[in-house]
Amino acid sequence: MTAASQLITDKSSEIMDLWASRVKKNIPAANESSELALRNQLTNVLEDLADIMDRYDGKSDVDEYESYQEIIENSLEHGRHRATSSHYTIKQILEEYIIFHRVLTELLIEKDVYTKEVGIVLKYSIETAMFNSATSFSDSIQEMREKLIGTLAHDIRNPISSAYFALDIIRHNDDKDRLDNLKKMGLRSLNKAVELLEGLLDAIAVKAGEGISMNFEEIDILKEIRWVYNEAEEIYTNDFVFDSSVDEIKGVFDGTAIRRVIENLVTNAVKYGSRDTPITIRIEEDQDDVLIEVQNFGNPIAKQDQNDIFKFLNRGHENQNSTLDSWGMGLTLVKTVAQAHGGKVDVVSNEKEGTTFSIHLKKQANKPGKIRTELNYSKN
Repeated sequence: MTAASQLITDKSSEIMDLWASRVKKNIPAANESSELALRNQLTNVLEDLADIMDRYDGKSDVDEYESYQEIIENSLEHGRHRATSSHYTIKQILEEYIIFHRVLTELLIEKDVYTKEVGIVLKYSIETAMFNSATSFSDSIQEMREKLIGTLAHDIRNPISSAYFALDIIRHNDDKDRLDNLKKMGLRSLNKAVELLEGLLDAIAVKAGEGISMNFEEIDILKEIRWVYNEAEEIYTNDFVFDSSVDEIKGVFDGTAIRRVIENLVTNAVKYGSRDTPITIRIEEDQDDVLIEVQNFGNPIAKQDQNDIFKFLNRGHENQNSTLDSWGMGLTLVKTVAQAHGGKVDVVSNEKEGTTFSIHLKKQANKPGKIRTELNYSKN
């Protein structure tokens, strides 16, 4: 068993190279990933396998050997990664492991270190990895779907509430101008709710590596941001400041998605911020980029939570934080939309400066048309 373990350790690069070439030949989705992303956690699974073989003493029942637990973490991580890689399916993940098993078996036989015991340990190790990767993949896809649906469902409440408010305050003796304004407010909010419902239906069909569908067009994005500002002033009792040194910012954007992003940040600012200080929406432009900031004062986000707040997939049950989860539902959307525009999102939060979410967007990162966004995986 030690000879097999040593061979796997010595030939790990060769094993992974052969595995990668066969996977690319047999699994279409593998060709969509970079070499580093393709190998992902499989290199660590291979190291785990060598360690299991090295320590197996031959006395324990191989199907109940506790050291198989070592391989679980990396195989779970492998499944989560594949869930954020385009076009993967459970079938393709299992095929990856079948190829992995065959490459190892062929090498061990060729070097004359394959025994019945080695074969059984190899079989149970890879079966354990297959089971956990497939489970993690399915759970992650379901989590993506639930988060996207949850975000959309959460966002639908605002326009429906606005429409309800417009209808509720209509009085039989209102003058024509007031009735027209309330009608416009209600129709605008209901149209927005219909847009979000279409996105909700779209999110139900999400697949591996996919996020929300977005529709890019040449627009003035400042107009969309000002729309959110005007609506926020109508809905909330907070004071708002709109700070922009330009009158228009044209580029290729998804206006609906940007509106939803700003609405989420404004809603969070109202929910978690102080009512005694204004919420500021600030916009800056240079030749190729747009910077949008939403700032509020109040209780800051803890320093240790500021990196975790944008994570898409779960952080593990032991790290669940209800405050982070509450923030994170909308921030999942914020990060996805920013990245789809070739940009990023940052947060600075402390007692002195308040909490500022900064969204960086590229004005010409996309061509006009509809696309399904991809989810960028990050273990950290």
